[in-house]
Amino acid sequence: MKSYSPRRYGNKGDYKVELPAIKLDFLRQSTDETGLFQHSKFNIPARKEGYTTDDNARALIACTQYNTMFDNSTSDLIDRYLTFLLYMQRTDGRVYNILSYERKFIDDTNSEDCIGRVMWACGRCLDSNLSVERKLLAKEIFDRAFPWASSFKALRAKAFSIMGLFHYLQAYPDDPNIKLNIKALSDDLLNHFEHESSEKWNWFEPYLTYANGRLSHALFLAYEATKDSRYLAIAKKSLDFLLQVQMINEIFVPIGNNGWYHRDRERAIYDQQPLEAACMTETAVTAFRISHEEKYIRRAYEIFNWFLGKNMLGLMVYNSEDGSCYDGLTPMGLNLNKGAEATVTYLSARLELEKVNGFSLDKEHYRF
Repeated sequence: MKSYSPRRYGNKGDYKVELPAIKLDFLRQSTDETGLFQHSKFNIPARKEGYTTDDNARALIACTQYNTMFDNSTSDLIDRYLTFLLYMQRTDGRVYNILSYERKFIDDTNSEDCIGRVMWACGRCLDSNLSVERKLLAKEIFDRAFPWASSFKALRAKAFSIMGLFHYLQAYPDDPNIKLNIKALSDDLLNHFEHESSEKWNWFEPYLTYANGRLSHALFLAYEATKDSRYLAIAKKSLDFLLQVQMINEIFVPIGNNGWYHRDRERAIYDQQPLEAACMTETAVTAFRISHEEKYIRRAYEIFNWFLGKNMLGLMVYNSEDGSCYDGLTPMGLNLNKGAEATVTYLSARLELEKVNGFSLDKEHYRF
């Protein structure tokens, strides 16, 4: 098992790490003229499972990030995913999530998380080097979805919305409503934290489930947008709690989706999902960038190593041949299927680490 643990080099505070090459082969293989397929059976796209807005929004974020950092070789994928979001959005701004291979809408659930992810993806497009035309389309989709954010009950939907609003603010810094909405959504997260947290449970809910790191991540961005120190304090406190719970003997052990982790009960170990390792990697990178606390960049690399074999089973979850990612770890070993969520969330985490690989703690604070 090859180690990608961080090693120091050069000036005090610098990190340089050998990371796997970024590959888009499997992402392209899993995308057709409609969008990104939701599931794959082993290495073959499962067409009968169709597509989801969630996955195409995630892919849009990753490909926009790639385009901004490297080159425009993902422009065709960006167009495919952006067009998919447009197709899935209703006239009132809400979105369908599941589309069949025959392009029929399957669900009618009006998922708040799904709307929030669309806002996040379109906001990321606005905060990029994409063409004016692509940005105009992203803004149109964002603006239709935006009014629903104020009525969200789901905390992760609020977090995704904050992240979208943060990126929107970078493109439109003079829009006074954006900061007001970031503050309103962030204040609500703080209210939940104050209501649910205790000395031994520094969290927003009485349980840990999926995409937990996004709640902390959103508050780090809220602090960056507003400079409200309350957001930074709770972002760090909640992230430190997640790290305390999920780092065991220097190995990242995400909350298993077979039972989750309810306060005062035993936490689930399996199944372990790539989504959790990815969002915790990205959150730790953001925490480092904003706080300049070295512990967070070290944790980011340690968490990312979950993909590369440093996990409870010692198995490679990432496939370096084509850029794909297995669907997770079960008590019996790898889940050998390769869904869109696993591959795309890995890619986003890998790109996030690329931004700080070689970063110096002595450098002046900057946003990326």
